[in-house]
Amino acid sequence: MNDLKDNNSLHISWCDSQWLPGLGQHNVLEYFSERSNPFYDRTCNNEILKMQRLATDQLSKFQGIEYILLHCQEPILYVIRKQERHSPSQATPIADYYIIAGVVYQAPDLHSLINARILSTCHHLSSAFEESYSYSRYHPSKGYWFEFSKDGDKEGNKDKSEKTTKEKVKEEMNSSTKFQRKRVDILLSELTKKFPPKHIQQTPQQPLTNDKTAATTSADTEVKVEPKTEKPETTAAAQSAPTTTGRRAADTSAGGPPEKRQRLN
Repeated sequence: MNDLKDNNSLHISWCDSQWLPGLGQHNVLEYFSERSNPFYDRTCNNEILKMQRLATDQLSKFQGIEYILLHCQEPILYVIRKQERHSPSQATPIADYYIIAGVVYQAPDLHSLINARILSTCHHLSSAFEESYSYSRYHPSKGYWFEFSKDGDKEGNKDKSEKTTKEKVKEEMNSSTKFQRKRVDILLSELTKKFPPKHIQQTPQQPLTNDKTAATTSADTEVKVEPKTEKPETTAAAQSAPTTTGRRAADTSAGGPPEKRQRLN
């Protein structure tokens, strides 16, 4: 249970924003001893000093767990140590806590640090063995060998730049796929089978003889004379016109021109 608590405390942090404006070397231990701080042990000797209103210099006279300011780099970094005092000159460190910009963290101990590094190295080694196993080949006559991809389609070429990948994506978006090209060819072939193109046969032109050419030229040179056709209205007017002129001539020959009638006023 204690190991579980220690491991969980490495992944948490604590901060009180009310203390941040005036946080300094003179009050950093008071800031660390807040009740909401999960890293603070209330059975320590610092609480006894608070109850008795004694200075922090008197901690060396007590035995048990205590907190001291180990390092200070104002205004951003403070290191506090939790230790167990056996005598005024002998103390065993238990844990270290560092405060950066008012946020309290627990520093990892050597055991957890080495454990994390070993786990990370084991993970990378196992992944390397798995990848190398995927490239291994075996044949009874040849034995074992490694066959790496020439095109670089496997995970070995994941370190390419983002620009090349974006350009490839753009090219793939712009260019047609093999399915599209084949599909278009199939559709065109089916359409040509259903509706075959009609071939127009051109008749060869025969050369004309000299007599035919002369006849055609004479026919072309002759001027066509069209008969004149008169409208019936014009013909009727022309027929009525001589009758009126004949009557006038008869009247003049008989008795001269007609007398003019007097107008009545």
